[in-house]
Amino acid sequence: MAELLENGIRDDAAFTLGDEAAAVEAVAREILHAANGRVDSPEFVAAARDAWDSLPASLRREIRRFRRHSGLRGRLLIRGLPVGDESRHTPSAADSVQRTSSVAAAILLMAACGLGDPAAYLQEKSGALVQDVVPVPGSEEFQGNAGSVLLSFHTENAFHEHRPDYVMLLCLRTDHEGVAGTRTACVREVLDLLSPAARKTLSLPEFTTEAPPSFGSGRQGALHHPVLGGSWSDPDLRVDFAATRATTEEGVTALTELGALFEQVSSTSQLLPGDLVIVDNHVTAHGRTAFTPRYDGRDRWLQRTFALATLRRSRGQRPDDGYVLVE
Repeated sequence: MAELLENGIRDDAAFTLGDEAAAVEAVAREILHAANGRVDSPEFVAAARDAWDSLPASLRREIRRFRRHSGLRGRLLIRGLPVGDESRHTPSAADSVQRTSSVAAAILLMAACGLGDPAAYLQEKSGALVQDVVPVPGSEEFQGNAGSVLLSFHTENAFHEHRPDYVMLLCLRTDHEGVAGTRTACVREVLDLLSPAARKTLSLPEFTTEAPPSFGSGRQGALHHPVLGGSWSDPDLRVDFAATRATTEEGVTALTELGALFEQVSSTSQLLPGDLVIVDNHVTAHGRTAFTPRYDGRDRWLQRTFALATLRRSRGQRPDDGYVLVE
């Protein structure tokens, strides 16, 4: 069911799974032994795709609706999902991933199949389909999933020709103080607030976005691109406020205006274990508030999976028609 905000407005971007959580867990457990539990194998993904049809109709309906139109906020928050017995310590190593089957991994891949297909990038987290988002010692100031300072608003892999259509973040464990929040801001919320000059400038190819170090130094230089592209009435968003640079003074002003408006309209979700947030990466930027890790094995732990609505567009970058893009 949808939740009510503090002002009494119905929040269609939030859905709480009630008694059907047990049914979700049962479906997830049925595929844990597929492909000998190798999450990244095509056989495991195939099992997850087949299992999608067995999930409760209410959950499938919400995800299908979101895929057709992601709404004003461009994100869907699903609460109350099972994550299994997560008595394990929170990983703290750089590039930590989930290679073996678990309830959480199965749910992420089933949801990815409901949105399209799971996908990953070889240069990032070694191409794993299910990735850990955890604080890493020594990376506190890092603008990425290993950091713990304020994470700037960004669309995922904004530099990439085939950036994800959807980003999924499933919470397994909260931070100690309960202050870390997942932030989102949708271009649909600010479109009418942008000045005409900024709107025009953001639609011009006067911006560049560099790839992060995790993608290696062999990539070509950043290409010029607009921040707002596609439909004028419902544009796509392509920006990373930590890595996108304007090449003109007008672009600097417009990017600053957009960032200020995102701060104004942003929503922050305090994710609890079993909360899954799905972000429409075409229209919504996401980030995170700061928190203080203790590196005691009980730190904040999310797992992340990307989804592509149409695999065909990236066929040339996926060897053997797999799920990992190599460029």
